[in-house]
Amino acid sequence: MTDDHARTGDAGDIGGTSDISYISSGEANGRRAVSRKTLLKAALVAVPLPALLGSGVAIARDHRPSDAPLPPTPFCDDGDDPTPPQIEGPYFKPASPERASLLEPGTQGTRLTVGGYVFGTGCRPVAHALLDFWQADDAGAYDNLGFRLRGHQYTDARGAFSLTTVVPGLYPGRTRHLHVKVQAPGGPLLTTQLYFPGEPRNNTDPLFNAALLMNVRQAGPAKQATFDFVVNTGGPRT
Repeated sequence: MTDDHARTGDAGDIGGTSDISYISSGEANGRRAVSRKTLLKAALVAVPLPALLGSGVAIARDHRPSDAPLPPTPFCDDGDDPTPPQIEGPYFKPASPERASLLEPGTQGTRLTVGGYVFGTGCRPVAHALLDFWQADDAGAYDNLGFRLRGHQYTDARGAFSLTTVVPGLYPGRTRHLHVKVQAPGGPLLTTQLYFPGEPRNNTDPLFNAALLMNVRQAGPAKQATFDFVVNTGGPRT
Protein backbone atom coordinates (compact mmCIF):
# COMPACT_ATOMS: atom_id res chain seq x y z
CA MET A 1 0.00 0.00 0.00
CA THR A 2 1.36 3.40 -0.95
CA ASP A 3 1.56 6.48 1.23
CA ASP A 4 -1.37 8.03 -0.63
CA HIS A 5 -3.53 5.29 0.92
CA ALA A 6 -2.51 6.32 4.43
CA ARG A 7 -5.52 8.50 5.12
CA THR A 8 -8.42 10.08 3.37
CA GLY A 9 -8.76 13.86 3.10
CA ASP A 10 -11.74 15.98 3.99
CA ALA A 11 -12.35 19.53 5.08
CA GLY A 12 -11.65 18.62 8.69
CA ASP A 13 -8.03 17.74 7.92
CA ILE A 14 -7.00 21.28 7.11
CA GLY A 15 -8.16 23.58 9.85
CA GLY A 16 -5.95 26.20 11.39
CA THR A 17 -4.53 27.77 8.26
CA SER A 18 -3.30 31.31 8.56
CA ASP A 19 -3.77 32.64 5.05
CA ILE A 20 -6.36 30.32 3.52
CA SER A 21 -9.94 30.11 4.69
CA TYR A 22 -11.41 26.65 4.14
CA ILE A 23 -15.04 26.12 5.03
CA SER A 24 -16.03 22.67 6.25
CA SER A 25 -19.29 21.22 5.01
CA GLY A 26 -20.54 17.95 3.55
CA GLU A 27 -20.23 17.20 -0.12
CA ALA A 28 -23.53 17.12 -2.01
CA ASN A 29 -24.72 13.63 -2.87
CA GLY A 30 -26.45 12.31 -5.95
CA ARG A 31 -26.61 13.35 -9.56
CA ARG A 32 -27.57 16.94 -10.33
CA ALA A 33 -28.49 17.59 -13.94
CA VAL A 34 -27.14 20.70 -15.59
CA SER A 35 -29.54 22.33 -18.03
CA ARG A 36 -27.28 24.90 -19.68
CA LYS A 37 -25.58 24.38 -23.03
CA THR A 38 -21.86 24.65 -23.49
CA LEU A 39 -20.38 27.57 -25.42
CA LEU A 40 -16.96 27.78 -26.99
CA LYS A 41 -14.06 28.59 -24.70
CA ALA A 42 -13.50 31.86 -26.51
CA ALA A 43 -16.77 33.20 -25.12
CA LEU A 44 -15.30 33.82 -21.67
CA VAL A 45 -12.46 35.75 -23.19
CA ALA A 46 -14.47 37.77 -25.69
CA VAL A 47 -17.72 38.47 -23.83
CA PRO A 48 -18.02 40.54 -20.63
CA LEU A 49 -18.77 38.46 -17.54
CA PRO A 50 -22.30 39.86 -16.89
CA ALA A 51 -23.43 38.71 -20.32
CA LEU A 52 -22.01 35.24 -19.73
CA LEU A 53 -23.71 34.88 -16.38
CA GLY A 54 -27.02 35.21 -18.13
CA SER A 55 -26.32 32.62 -20.80
CA GLY A 56 -23.97 29.66 -20.99
CA VAL A 57 -20.35 28.85 -20.22
CA ALA A 58 -17.04 28.11 -21.82
CA ILE A 59 -14.97 25.00 -21.44
CA ALA A 60 -11.20 24.70 -21.25
CA ARG A 61 -11.20 21.15 -22.51
CA ASP A 62 -11.75 21.41 -26.25
CA HIS A 63 -11.37 17.67 -26.73
CA ARG A 64 -11.28 14.61 -24.55
CA PRO A 65 -7.97 13.15 -23.35
CA SER A 66 -6.44 10.36 -25.39
CA ASP A 67 -6.97 7.53 -22.88
CA ALA A 68 -10.00 5.46 -23.90
CA PRO A 69 -12.64 4.40 -23.20
CA LEU A 70 -13.71 7.27 -20.95
CA PRO A 71 -16.69 7.60 -18.66
CA PRO A 72 -18.54 10.92 -18.72
CA THR A 73 -16.03 13.57 -17.67
CA PRO A 74 -16.81 16.76 -15.76
CA PHE A 75 -17.27 19.07 -18.71
CA CYS A 76 -19.71 21.80 -17.77
CA ASP A 77 -22.55 20.53 -19.94
CA ASP A 78 -25.97 18.94 -19.67
CA GLY A 79 -26.25 16.16 -17.09
CA ASP A 80 -22.76 16.40 -15.57
CA ASP A 81 -21.88 15.68 -11.97
CA PRO A 82 -19.41 17.70 -9.91
CA THR A 83 -15.73 16.81 -10.33
CA PRO A 84 -15.08 13.49 -8.52
CA PRO A 85 -13.28 13.71 -5.16
CA GLN A 86 -10.19 11.69 -4.29
CA ILE A 87 -8.19 11.12 -1.14
CA GLU A 88 -5.89 13.83 0.17
CA GLY A 89 -2.94 11.52 0.85
CA PRO A 90 -0.32 12.08 3.55
CA TYR A 91 1.57 15.01 2.02
CA PHE A 92 -0.81 17.97 2.24
CA LYS A 93 0.43 21.01 4.21
CA PRO A 94 -1.81 23.95 5.17
CA ALA A 95 -0.84 27.61 4.80
CA SER A 96 0.87 27.30 1.43
CA PRO A 97 2.03 30.55 -0.22
CA GLU A 98 -0.35 32.33 -2.58
CA ARG A 99 1.18 32.09 -6.04
CA ALA A 100 0.27 31.03 -9.55
CA SER A 101 3.76 29.72 -10.34
CA LEU A 102 5.37 26.97 -8.29
CA LEU A 103 8.71 27.41 -10.06
CA GLU A 104 11.64 28.52 -7.92
CA PRO A 105 15.35 28.91 -8.66
CA GLY A 106 16.78 25.45 -9.17
CA THR A 107 13.45 23.73 -9.91
CA GLN A 108 14.22 20.81 -12.21
CA GLY A 109 11.91 19.08 -14.64
CA THR A 110 9.70 19.59 -17.68
CA ARG A 111 7.78 22.82 -17.43
CA LEU A 112 4.00 22.39 -17.23
CA THR A 113 1.21 24.93 -17.38
CA VAL A 114 -2.31 23.96 -16.31
CA GLY A 115 -5.23 26.22 -17.11
CA GLY A 116 -8.99 26.05 -16.96
CA TYR A 117 -12.10 27.23 -15.18
CA VAL A 118 -14.07 26.53 -12.04
CA PHE A 119 -17.82 26.23 -12.60
CA GLY A 120 -20.75 25.73 -10.27
CA THR A 121 -23.15 22.85 -10.90
CA GLY A 122 -25.47 25.35 -12.63
CA CYS A 123 -22.74 25.75 -15.29
CA ARG A 124 -21.73 29.30 -14.35
CA PRO A 125 -18.13 30.38 -13.68
CA VAL A 126 -17.13 30.80 -10.03
CA ALA A 127 -15.07 33.90 -9.30
CA HIS A 128 -12.59 33.91 -6.40
CA ALA A 129 -12.71 30.14 -6.00
CA LEU A 130 -9.76 28.75 -4.04
CA LEU A 131 -7.39 26.25 -5.66
CA ASP A 132 -4.59 24.80 -3.54
CA PHE A 133 -2.07 22.65 -5.46
CA TRP A 134 0.70 20.36 -4.23
CA GLN A 135 2.77 17.71 -5.98
CA ALA A 136 5.92 15.62 -6.14
CA ASP A 137 9.01 16.99 -7.85
CA ASP A 138 10.43 15.49 -11.03
CA ALA A 139 12.14 12.78 -8.96
CA GLY A 140 8.88 11.77 -7.25
CA ALA A 141 9.63 13.41 -3.87
CA TYR A 142 7.43 15.77 -1.85
CA ASP A 143 8.87 18.68 0.12
CA ASN A 144 7.48 18.06 3.61
CA LEU A 145 9.72 20.62 5.34
CA GLY A 146 9.01 23.68 3.21
CA PHE A 147 6.61 24.66 0.46
CA ARG A 148 8.46 23.67 -2.68
CA LEU A 149 5.91 22.82 -5.42
CA ARG A 150 3.04 23.93 -3.18
CA GLY A 151 0.84 26.98 -3.56
CA HIS A 152 -2.69 28.33 -3.64
CA GLN A 153 -4.45 30.83 -5.87
CA TYR A 154 -7.94 32.17 -6.64
CA THR A 155 -9.91 32.23 -9.87
CA ASP A 156 -10.41 35.58 -11.56
CA ALA A 157 -13.74 37.23 -12.37
CA ARG A 158 -14.21 34.80 -15.28
CA GLY A 159 -13.67 31.76 -13.06
CA ALA A 160 -10.33 31.10 -14.74
CA PHE A 161 -7.08 29.87 -13.20
CA SER A 162 -3.56 29.21 -14.47
CA LEU A 163 -0.79 27.22 -12.78
CA THR A 164 2.87 27.07 -13.81
CA THR A 165 4.80 24.10 -12.44
CA VAL A 166 6.73 21.01 -13.62
CA VAL A 167 5.58 17.55 -14.58
CA PRO A 168 5.61 15.46 -11.37
CA GLY A 169 7.82 12.41 -11.17
CA LEU A 170 6.86 8.84 -10.38
CA TYR A 171 7.13 7.03 -7.10
CA PRO A 172 6.20 3.44 -6.15
CA GLY A 173 2.54 2.56 -6.54
CA ARG A 174 1.37 5.80 -8.19
CA THR A 175 1.01 7.21 -11.65
CA ARG A 176 1.79 10.88 -12.36
CA HIS A 177 -0.67 13.18 -10.65
CA LEU A 178 -1.30 16.62 -9.20
CA HIS A 179 -3.14 17.15 -5.91
CA VAL A 180 -5.62 20.01 -5.59
CA LYS A 181 -8.26 21.34 -3.22
CA VAL A 182 -10.97 23.49 -4.79
CA GLN A 183 -13.57 25.57 -2.97
CA ALA A 184 -16.12 28.11 -4.14
CA PRO A 185 -16.63 31.01 -1.71
CA GLY A 186 -18.88 29.66 1.05
CA GLY A 187 -19.08 26.24 -0.59
CA PRO A 188 -17.93 22.75 0.42
CA LEU A 189 -14.32 21.74 -0.11
CA LEU A 190 -13.40 19.40 -2.97
CA THR A 191 -10.18 17.40 -2.59
CA THR A 192 -9.11 15.60 -5.75
CA GLN A 193 -6.23 14.69 -8.06
CA LEU A 194 -5.49 15.34 -11.74
CA TYR A 195 -3.95 12.79 -14.08
CA PHE A 196 -1.97 12.69 -17.34
CA PRO A 197 -3.21 10.76 -20.40
CA GLY A 198 -1.07 8.05 -21.93
CA GLU A 199 0.76 7.12 -18.72
CA PRO A 200 1.44 3.34 -18.46
CA ARG A 201 0.82 3.42 -14.71
CA ASN A 202 -2.71 4.71 -15.23
CA ASN A 203 -3.57 1.05 -15.78
CA THR A 204 -2.15 -0.12 -12.45
CA ASP A 205 -2.70 2.79 -10.03
CA PRO A 206 -5.74 1.86 -7.89
CA LEU A 207 -6.60 5.53 -7.36
CA PHE A 208 -6.61 6.51 -11.04
CA ASN A 209 -9.91 7.90 -12.33
CA ALA A 210 -10.24 8.62 -16.05
CA ALA A 211 -12.76 11.38 -15.30
CA LEU A 212 -9.84 13.33 -13.82
CA LEU A 213 -7.61 13.20 -16.89
CA MET A 214 -6.30 16.53 -18.08
CA ASN A 215 -5.90 17.39 -21.73
CA VAL A 216 -2.15 17.60 -22.24
CA ARG A 217 -0.22 18.67 -25.33
CA GLN A 218 3.41 19.25 -26.12
CA ALA A 219 4.44 22.91 -26.47
CA GLY A 220 8.06 22.83 -27.58
CA PRO A 221 10.11 21.49 -24.65
CA ALA A 222 7.23 22.17 -22.25
CA LYS A 223 3.73 20.75 -21.76
CA GLN A 224 0.39 22.53 -21.61
CA ALA A 225 -2.66 21.05 -19.90
CA THR A 226 -6.28 22.07 -19.37
CA PHE A 227 -8.95 20.98 -16.93
CA ASP A 228 -12.28 22.42 -15.77
CA PHE A 229 -13.58 21.84 -12.25
CA VAL A 230 -17.30 21.63 -11.48
CA VAL A 231 -17.97 22.22 -7.79
CA ASN A 232 -20.91 22.57 -5.45
CA THR A 233 -21.26 26.15 -4.25
CA GLY A 234 -23.29 25.50 -1.10
CA GLY A 235 -26.36 27.40 -2.29
CA PRO A 236 -28.72 27.40 -5.29
CA ARG A 237 -27.15 26.04 -8.44
CA THR A 238 -24.75 28.60 -9.83
